[in-house]
Amino acid sequence: MKARRFTIILYKEDDMYIAECTEVGTIDQGETIEQAIAGLKEATRLYLEEFSLNN
Repeated sequence: MKARRFTIILYKEDDMYIAECTEVGTIDQGETIEQAIAGLKEATRLYLEEFSLNN
């Protein structure tokens, strides 16, 4: 798979960190920043395996 770079938007909501990739539309959360980013990376990887960004 070709390496790609995406923007991560990270914010805190109540006691959770929310990580969002607006280019792909994936989002995940975690109790720590690291957990939120790791979950987002995995969600984005799985999404890209299923759906291509090439139109």
